[in-house]
Amino acid sequence: MRNLLKFFRILMLVIFALGVSFAFAANPSVPQEGGKQYAEVISGNNALITTSARANPKLYGGPEVEAIKTWGVGSPNSQGWGEIFTFLQGRYFMQVFGLIIILVPLAFLSHFMFVGQKKFNHGKKIRVFSSYNIIVHWCAAIPFVLLCLTGLAMVFGDKLGGGGLVRFARDLHGIATIVFAIFGILMFLMWAKSALPKAYDIQWLMIMGGYLSKEKKPIPAGKFNAGQKMWFWVCTMGGFAMIISGAFMFFQFSDIDTLRIMALAHNIIGFLIIALLITHIYMAVFAIEGALHSIIDGHMGEEEIAILHSYYYKEINAA
Repeated sequence: MRNLLKFFRILMLVIFALGVSFAFAANPSVPQEGGKQYAEVISGNNALITTSARANPKLYGGPEVEAIKTWGVGSPNSQGWGEIFTFLQGRYFMQVFGLIIILVPLAFLSHFMFVGQKKFNHGKKIRVFSSYNIIVHWCAAIPFVLLCLTGLAMVFGDKLGGGGLVRFARDLHGIATIVFAIFGILMFLMWAKSALPKAYDIQWLMIMGGYLSKEKKPIPAGKFNAGQKMWFWVCTMGGFAMIISGAFMFFQFSDIDTLRIMALAHNIIGFLIIALLITHIYMAVFAIEGALHSIIDGHMGEEEIAILHSYYYKEINAA
């Protein structure tokens, strides 16, 4: 327990230090010292700024007025990714995110009402997660959820009134990215082997893990079922792809077309991540009684393992 408290103290100090650094970082909404653009005070743009130009001519400064002609759908000089980016960003991205955060919870509400929660005898418990597993999971999960919430706050920024709230979301988004990058790697290394696909995962997918039935019968799954494995790979690999695309957009160390591609990828991967995050939360909190406790105290009921993770149960008994 003493080592655990020491670990969290160190983590809090790291997060505080990151927060201070972001607080004093350049704010893109205000002019910088000497009249410089935001891009000019970000080190990643050094290669784009020449001594004869005050800013990246493809992104900022006087030439941007002429560049606007290539941005809109149907513009006379439309070229590159400008047209598709403007079309999707202006008309569809926010609407798709809105549909996801409305329709996915409604689907699970219907499941809860008509199929209901799975309940098991939690008398005898088996330890399935170590203290290290629990710490790394939550240190990755908390910033990941913050990334999703702050990302949505920026997507719906104008609907939320913009201003300070959205700027705070942007800064918190950056801090959470760094924390997730650290613990996301640790989580990947920790569970990648257990999350590798198995032949019986196909059977799990064909019966949707048994979640469409109230019947209790052994489900083909290892320590992680096919749905959890899918979420693991989307969360880690998708999360890393979001970090890379987000870094391109934040530091702007590329040309405008590459930034548009990164923004498109960031949004499209975001659709999948938000939908599966809602699914993961529903499964952990509502679909199975007491399931959340397994990643809090590391134990699962024997009956739950025997039914929902039948292959893992066989492994435990054979050991």
